[in-house]
Amino acid sequence: MYTSHEDIGYEFEDDPKDKKTLKPHPDIDGGWAWVIVLSSFFVHVLVMGSQMALGVLNVEWLEEFHQSRGLTAWVSSLSMGITLIVGPFIGLFINTCGCRWTAIIGGVVNALGWVLSAYAASVHYLFITFGVAAGFGSGMAYLPAVVMVGRYFQKRRALAQGLSTTGTGFGAFLITALLKYLCAEYGWRNAMFLQGAVSLNLCVCGALMRPLPSRKDRTDPTEKDPPGLPASSTESVKSSGHGGRAEEKDGASANEEALCDLQGQECKEQAQPGKNMCALRALKTMSQLTLRVKKGFRDWYSGYFGTASLFTNRMFVAFIFWALFAYSSFVIAFIHLPEIVNLYNLAGQNDVFPLTSIIAIVHIFGKVILGIVADLPCISVWNVFLMANFTLVISIFILPLMHTYAGLAVVCALIGFSSGYFSLMPVVTEDLVGIKHLANAYGIIICANGISALLGPPFAGWIYDITQKYDFSFYMCGLLYMVGILFLLIQLCVRIIAQSREKYADGAHV
Repeated sequence: MYTSHEDIGYEFEDDPKDKKTLKPHPDIDGGWAWVIVLSSFFVHVLVMGSQMALGVLNVEWLEEFHQSRGLTAWVSSLSMGITLIVGPFIGLFINTCGCRWTAIIGGVVNALGWVLSAYAASVHYLFITFGVAAGFGSGMAYLPAVVMVGRYFQKRRALAQGLSTTGTGFGAFLITALLKYLCAEYGWRNAMFLQGAVSLNLCVCGALMRPLPSRKDRTDPTEKDPPGLPASSTESVKSSGHGGRAEEKDGASANEEALCDLQGQECKEQAQPGKNMCALRALKTMSQLTLRVKKGFRDWYSGYFGTASLFTNRMFVAFIFWALFAYSSFVIAFIHLPEIVNLYNLAGQNDVFPLTSIIAIVHIFGKVILGIVADLPCISVWNVFLMANFTLVISIFILPLMHTYAGLAVVCALIGFSSGYFSLMPVVTEDLVGIKHLANAYGIIICANGISALLGPPFAGWIYDITQKYDFSFYMCGLLYMVGILFLLIQLCVRIIAQSREKYADGAHV
């Protein structure tokens, strides 16, 4: 049902025999595509980097509001979790408004969340302004940044995603230093206000996400869109169901007739000095906007619940189960390492060079190197993805066995490098569902990651309260992670076997 063949970013040359050949768009894998990578890089710096630096503000909130550590920590957890969990709903915005406007609106909402949080009178106030508002704005900016890189790259997609996602590591260092300086000089409230102003740069990043022209725009240059109606085919994730296509054609013909009627009325009004010209133009704009919203919702709904539902793809469903267990292992290691260091009396060595910094630095190189390797023509991206996952889960199992700083540093380096597979997640998602379904599909995947990130650390803390050891926390999370990998591996083997049988059957018929 799903194919990985992309119809976005390709021109079709006319042929008298109704045969069409693919001609790559000049911006694919070059030109403006690298501007998209730069834009996505800064989105990761401002969104994911700032969330990894929230420990600075968490200390300030504890001193200001005198609440428990658990309650205060929920502010950061909500922000990070909601950024990822709202992924499926952001797909609706992308289908309706396009990646560019979704990211711009997200930048405004995120900045508003930071600014309003500067006036917080309690932790519960921060739950709404920072956890929900800023988190939702972050999600609106994050998903378009990933989707646009996938649309602009074909041959070097893994490398492009790897380069753009390194912004998370750079952002963790830059935003942490910035927040520390601002809190020391101006206080945490003014620091959040200023960080809100910095977050408005997400609007600039969104403005750079120029949509690729659609097929229709390139095959018929004489045909122009009605005034005020932007091209939306490159910014929507369309359903591949036959029923949806027929309905779309009927709706499109009806929409064209309605627009033609409106244009005809406008011409009549122009013939006689029209005092209702402004009202007619407003009516036409509202009609176009309504049609676009209806079409975006129809595409979004059909992708989840229609005949072309993503959940009919068993391999994709297995990928969702993997995502539910995968992200928590990385987050737990990142959050609980400082406490483990204190338990092993390694605080002095850790202060010189923190283990979390080792993970962050090697994580940057891991994303780039794994992206380069995955783009090699002789290597499958799935092989790289699975090998990195196996390395990460083994590192999670080994970490509790290390009681020296050198041993922990080596394991943390392995965790940082192998977790670089995050940059391959959009690539393997597109391989499963195709570019047209990438926004909806990746929205589900990051939603599963968000649930994992939201529940994983409290789960690990709960096991520690029972056993008084972090060892069992890592063992349990590693075991669940292994179950997710095996579930994904089984479905992958089933798909390979089915494809082999199809090839054998085709060869037998020949």
